[in-house]
Amino acid sequence: MPRYDLFINGKNVATMRTQEVVCKGTGKPFAIISVAGKEEVKAAVDAAQTAFNTVRLTPYERYQLIMKAANIMLTRQEEFAQNLSREVGKPIRDARGEIGRAYQTLILSAEEAKRLVGQMIPIQGAPGCEKRLAYTLRQPLGVVAAITPFNFPVNLACHKIGPALAAGNTVVYKPASATPVTAALLCKTFADAGLPAGCLNLVMGSGSEVGTLLTDDPRIKMFSFTGSVPVGKELQRKAGFRRCALELGSNSANIVHKDVKNLAKVAQMCAKYAYTNAGQVCISCQRVYVQQAVYTAFCQAVVEYTKTLKVGDPLAETTDIGPMINEKEALRIEEWLAEAVKAGAKILCGGTRQGVFFAPTALTSTTKDMQVICKETFAPIFSIIPYENIEEAVAAVNDSTYGLQAGVFTQDLGLAHYCAEHIQTGGVIINDGSTFRMDNMPYGGVKDSGIGREGPEYAIKELTEEKIVVYNFGL
Repeated sequence: MPRYDLFINGKNVATMRTQEVVCKGTGKPFAIISVAGKEEVKAAVDAAQTAFNTVRLTPYERYQLIMKAANIMLTRQEEFAQNLSREVGKPIRDARGEIGRAYQTLILSAEEAKRLVGQMIPIQGAPGCEKRLAYTLRQPLGVVAAITPFNFPVNLACHKIGPALAAGNTVVYKPASATPVTAALLCKTFADAGLPAGCLNLVMGSGSEVGTLLTDDPRIKMFSFTGSVPVGKELQRKAGFRRCALELGSNSANIVHKDVKNLAKVAQMCAKYAYTNAGQVCISCQRVYVQQAVYTAFCQAVVEYTKTLKVGDPLAETTDIGPMINEKEALRIEEWLAEAVKAGAKILCGGTRQGVFFAPTALTSTTKDMQVICKETFAPIFSIIPYENIEEAVAAVNDSTYGLQAGVFTQDLGLAHYCAEHIQTGGVIINDGSTFRMDNMPYGGVKDSGIGREGPEYAIKELTEEKIVVYNFGL
């Protein structure tokens, strides 16, 4: 099996502690990685701090390096996609799509390196300041920790690493334990692009060990984290006054109003967004509120579409839905489903498990206190819930501790704007599902869905310090 080591100060670093990486589709190991301990994490932060203090890249040089890395990654798209499919269980067609998105994310990040500007402050308008001039500068923070999840391991890493490097920071990168191979490939890509040693460092291992070592190091000035709510909140507590950008998931809702033009297409979109990546998407379509007049037809269309989907080997070109990340998670959602059915929920389609594979599932007759509604399922399962009027639907959407994104399907512009104004989420998507995301848009949530925004243009503002400069020409 191939072995992938840590990447510290521009060199591969092997350790005595190793771990096998399992192919999620077969359950068999396909690679071995080195696991970081206290010594290696310290060395990674040492290298990042030294690089921040000594490497002096101009904005244009940073642009060139990130662009070169993007182009190299694109030439290696199939290598990335094959390994991503193995370690995540993502269908190969979707894996290729993720690498294409990651390529775009790096291009967007590279461009931001050339656009890093402050602003003029009109202090001349204040009494006694007629002979003063003021403006702001944006300067890098220092060492940034990028902590990424398993579900989009390449693109979400690029969303953190790309803007951080574009702003002039250095990075210590800790991928999810389940997906370290693509992380190693990404670091090699940046190294081959000519990124100076120490600017990007890779430490692999468990979040409980490696993550704790990172938060304990005061030299790290910012943590960019995507993951669960409990871990994110604990990270923020340990970070103290240091900056955090946290994307912590959701139980995303969608509203389908009776005036939609093509109900069958909307039903297909909602189901597809619910099942994408085996439902393991932070903005997965988990709750769909359908107006009573079209509720029955919507449910029928969902069942018809779901029956066409193929569950199986993620490396097969014809597979639509692959396995969940591990059997523990598949068992969890099976338990949640059983609890919901016992409490009165009805299964429209799916509802079965075979090892790590969970059949795409649609539910009706669910209630707001069921775990499949009030918690993040992170599985290929969603609920269809009827409503009478839009105020009722919006209230149901907002009745959640989460608030990442929501979708609204309607031809009524006034109703759409009402939803945009009153739904309590970081984003409202009109005539598309809650799962829609383009990599240049601001992305992030409210409530327990996190703090901060991703998207290179928006992330880079949080990855820099704004400094005021004032000139007094009156002396």
